[in-house]
Amino acid sequence: MRQLGYTRVSTSAQDAKLQLDALVASGVQKRDVFADVTSGSRTAVERPGMKKLLEYANEGDTVVVWRVDRLGRSLMDVLNTVNLLRERGVLVRSLSDGIDPETSTGRLMLNMMATLAEYERELIVERVNAGLVAARENGTRFGRPPSNPKVIAAKLDVVTDARKKGKTAAEAAHLVGWSRATLYRHQQTHAGQSHEG
Repeated sequence: MRQLGYTRVSTSAQDAKLQLDALVASGVQKRDVFADVTSGSRTAVERPGMKKLLEYANEGDTVVVWRVDRLGRSLMDVLNTVNLLRERGVLVRSLSDGIDPETSTGRLMLNMMATLAEYERELIVERVNAGLVAARENGTRFGRPPSNPKVIAAKLDVVTDARKKGKTAAEAAHLVGWSRATLYRHQQTHAGQSHEG
């Protein structure tokens, strides 16, 4: 069971020494500290130091941070990172926030963070679904724009003519800017419409 450290500073001008000193004082070996110098725009899993940490960490290891906000650029990013680590069986300990898997209070805080992350994801899904419903009710159409039947018929005529002259289906479809699959789809739709009429 290893203790792995992680530090993050926003700019190279900021000094990570405070974080590093706190991690070493808590028992983390300097060689086991992963670091990122990055602005807040990248999520934790996009950062090189965090990527290396995730590749290196094994089940049963503990990731130690100076403060839990070092794990992400936003609350959601922190929660996602904590969840990702926990799903891999990696514990999380934050020196300044009292988050420690060895204590009942620390475990409670980690469980609350996991619950908040799940809640936030559910809220996002609900908002997206509500937005889609509202858009449909307001007449917004999703998917491909409807094609002009006259244009399709004209293209089918070109394709049929090309096929009579020995072109393959793929070659004929390419003449009108279609794939072979698109050609077959339009031929089926056209055949279905002509039977109805």
